[in-house]
Amino acid sequence: MSDEAGQMLVVYDDPSDHRSLSIDDTSSTEESLDETRLSLETTNDTIPYIGQRFATHDAAYEFYSEFAKRCGFSIRRHRTEGKVGVGKGLTRRYFVCHRAGNTPIKNSNESKPQRNRKSSRCGCQAYMRISKAAELGGPEWRVTGFANHHNHELLEPNQVRFLPAYRTISESDKSRILMFAKTGMSVQQMMRLMELEKCVEPGYLPFTEKDVRNLLQSFRKLDPEEESIDLLRMCKNIKEKDPNFRFEYTLDSNNRLENIAWSYASSLQSYDIFGDTLVFDTTHRLTAFDMPLGIWVGMNNYGMPCFFGCALLREENSRSFSWAVKAFLGFMNGKAPQTILTDQNMCLKEAISMEMPTTKHALCIWMIVAKFPSWFNAVLGERYNEWKGEFYRLYNLESIQDFELGWRDMVNSFGLHTNRHIINLYGLRSLWALPFLRSYFFAGMTTIGQSKSINAFIQRFLSAQTRLAHFVEQVAVAVDFKDQAGEQQTMQQNLQNICLKTGAPMESHAASILTPFAFSKLQEQLVLAAHYASFQMEDGFLVRHHTKAEGGRKVYWVPREGIISCSCHQFEFSGILCRHALRVLSTGNCFQIPDRYLPIRWRRISTAGKLYQNNSSDNTERIQFLQNLVSALVTESAKSKERLDIATDQVSILLSRIREQPVSLQNTRETFHRNI
Repeated sequence: MSDEAGQMLVVYDDPSDHRSLSIDDTSSTEESLDETRLSLETTNDTIPYIGQRFATHDAAYEFYSEFAKRCGFSIRRHRTEGKVGVGKGLTRRYFVCHRAGNTPIKNSNESKPQRNRKSSRCGCQAYMRISKAAELGGPEWRVTGFANHHNHELLEPNQVRFLPAYRTISESDKSRILMFAKTGMSVQQMMRLMELEKCVEPGYLPFTEKDVRNLLQSFRKLDPEEESIDLLRMCKNIKEKDPNFRFEYTLDSNNRLENIAWSYASSLQSYDIFGDTLVFDTTHRLTAFDMPLGIWVGMNNYGMPCFFGCALLREENSRSFSWAVKAFLGFMNGKAPQTILTDQNMCLKEAISMEMPTTKHALCIWMIVAKFPSWFNAVLGERYNEWKGEFYRLYNLESIQDFELGWRDMVNSFGLHTNRHIINLYGLRSLWALPFLRSYFFAGMTTIGQSKSINAFIQRFLSAQTRLAHFVEQVAVAVDFKDQAGEQQTMQQNLQNICLKTGAPMESHAASILTPFAFSKLQEQLVLAAHYASFQMEDGFLVRHHTKAEGGRKVYWVPREGIISCSCHQFEFSGILCRHALRVLSTGNCFQIPDRYLPIRWRRISTAGKLYQNNSSDNTERIQFLQNLVSALVTESAKSKERLDIATDQVSILLSRIREQPVSLQNTRETFHRNI
């Protein structure tokens, strides 16, 4: 070895590679036969070989990169070597497999959050080395080392394209993505549209959804103060156009936007009628600005989600949540819901207990269940599905005592005594298990099926945005779209021919008052009631299935006052009478369900037209006339598909025009409460 070669200066591009990649640091530019079986005689120009020449080291990199892509891996520049001395320049470069080296050990810094990302590096030894040689025609680069032995599996052609090295977004595609984002299109919609434009199969674009989200994130790195000013200006402009639009915000000590919450006029009207129970979903973030997003959602009388309000917070702590809840109550004139469902967040729990002391707080079961795979799949293995079935059985029990005994047996059976998630769930059981919640009204929002509807509703608000101010507009568009779609579904429900199954007068009476959604729930109970027997006791009735000799539910009925209650608490929980109470009413020759057990919140809007009356007798007559017109419209429209299509289109246009007119919330609210 020459003295000059012995004075090589080694420069590492990545400190982790110095520890793991075993490549001879001082080997000469002459490759030995032991290092590779490929030689100058290799004729396949698609595979690197010793002696292969390139005009530049970039050309060598591109060649090796293409070879790697065909083989199922990607490469990176590993290190360079140069001779000591000014002007000597580079003499050798190494390109290695993307999985070469080991994960570097990071020094922990308590002041900075650590990203817990799994590394793909596994010490792979595959590499290509090029060395610089001076020829008469000028300097060139030759392959002086090559090994293609990997200690990991190589990817298939349909998988290798997902490696970061091969994912690229062209400038033209970047422009289109930015244009799509300005329209409020979601990332998924962008991907599907560009696949159609480029005539490629789904999933075969040269970039992924994550790449698009990262790109949008880079677009959104705007001045926070400018964004805040634009957002507040947007809210004030909306307020000028619609006095019933409401918003609140706070500024920090540096006069920067800290928190903001808002609600629309249509949301205030909906809350007046359907604000008895709601979901406050805080599990999402506005990714563009890394802000926690809180959305208040309820359920209307047709079983469809309705939007109540929105909040963007800087922090997820008790102070921020407390402010958000207080702002929401301010929008709704201090009216708190009977019940509220949230995620398992202790800061939020503390805020609700402080600001809504009379509201029953419970945890969304679907948000808990969504975490089960990560919590229990590895722990339970093949018994995971068996355990999940047992969990659902316990969740749906009626008796607290049965739940406690069943939970103990479940823990013993599956050996989960020390599992921290099981311990935590049990400690919070009064907030999620139905045996503890059946005495409170939740309008059916605790069911998994209803959770899917609410989640799909919320997803409309999470479309990609380029500006914070645009998000307020986008939510308004989503709410308006949902309102229109809901009205169409409402009309379709009302036009359905209701099939009476029992022939009982109670059934036909309820069908004329309740919405199709609510009536279908009651009808299920009426059908089941025929299978139950009732026995009068000293203090009420005992009702049980006709095949059972023991057990049953206790029903208390006071005919003179029209009061009936059951130990199963279904009416308190859902607003729908249970089969046990219906059986007792039927046995007692009751041909109509008492009015108080047909709640206004489950009635048809047309039968509850009084909700929108004011004190004027002239308006009362006009509303009655309008109801007659609507009834005639429905009857005539149902006679053919063509008539129904025309009616749906024209009524949608008419409703849009009506919404543009101002509305007096005070009259609506006063009249509604007089009629409850």
